[in-house]
Amino acid sequence: MKAMLLTRIASLQDNPEPLTLKDIPVPEPAHDEILIRVSACGVCHTELDEIEGRTPPPVLPVVPGHEVIGRVAETGDRVTRHDIGDRVGVGWIFKSTGDDNENISDEFVATGRDANGGYAEYMTVHERYAYRIPDCFSDYEAAPLLCAGSVGYRALKLTNIRNGDILGLTGFGGSGHLVLQLARYLYPETPVYVFARSPEERKFAIELGATWTGDTGDKPPEHPHAIIDTTPAWRPVLAALKCLRPGGRLVINAIRKEDGDKSMMADIDYAEHLWQEKELKTVANVTSHDIKAFLEVTAAAGIRPEVQVYRLDEANKALHELRAGHVRGAKVLAIGGGD
Repeated sequence: MKAMLLTRIASLQDNPEPLTLKDIPVPEPAHDEILIRVSACGVCHTELDEIEGRTPPPVLPVVPGHEVIGRVAETGDRVTRHDIGDRVGVGWIFKSTGDDNENISDEFVATGRDANGGYAEYMTVHERYAYRIPDCFSDYEAAPLLCAGSVGYRALKLTNIRNGDILGLTGFGGSGHLVLQLARYLYPETPVYVFARSPEERKFAIELGATWTGDTGDKPPEHPHAIIDTTPAWRPVLAALKCLRPGGRLVINAIRKEDGDKSMMADIDYAEHLWQEKELKTVANVTSHDIKAFLEVTAAAGIRPEVQVYRLDEANKALHELRAGHVRGAKVLAIGGGD
């Protein structure tokens, strides 16, 4: 089968084509696993963190990709949840304990980092961590729901907002554009403010129903009750903490932050950024329960991701565009038989 392989850790600047298209054997499912013929796989910023070593794979080479859509091609002899031909999706959680805290368990295994993922024509996964995909989504639309959407759903829950509270979103890519639509559905009276550097992203946010948009450090009409940060940078953290109202909560939805502007955190001021019972919360991975619930809510709400589609052998191009901030919605690889 064809697969894009990560063979070494390096910055994209030093290694402009970090993934290599190779022919590798089709994997065989274990007793409790299914074999998936992959049709589409979303491109996530976490792949950049893997490639550049901020969250490195424990073993190389590895097949990245954790927003996977495909059809069950084969089942292990103990599989009871899925049948051959079922359309399923796989997210960042490849395997864990199955309990409410499986996302922070030592047994957590990440798809596309700790085990081969979806930048390939086939992959295997434990049957518990493959999810039925609602018929209303095409393969390409469904792919970003498995991580960008599901982890965004978890972040939104962690804000603890109520209907009518003001929500801020800083960064507006694959996750942000889904969280905005989800917030408008779950909290219809909640104003949503979007902070983004790109004028195109701010325009896109208005199209999707944002109440106000501005640059990262701009002052909004009112102080938000909560802000979700989906950026890889540190500047938005300081700006968001300064912007929060007393008792507000910042939820950082990023598996890693990059070091480029880390020195800015030396400017943190207790009175300005943290006092008056402001809170800071991080999102650690995602659970199978989050993914199942998000797929149901999204289907009921009629939410549709906006996607840009690339061939499997264009994965490096998609990653470079993601790194450069050329994002409108989510990026998805077309791998085989998708729609």
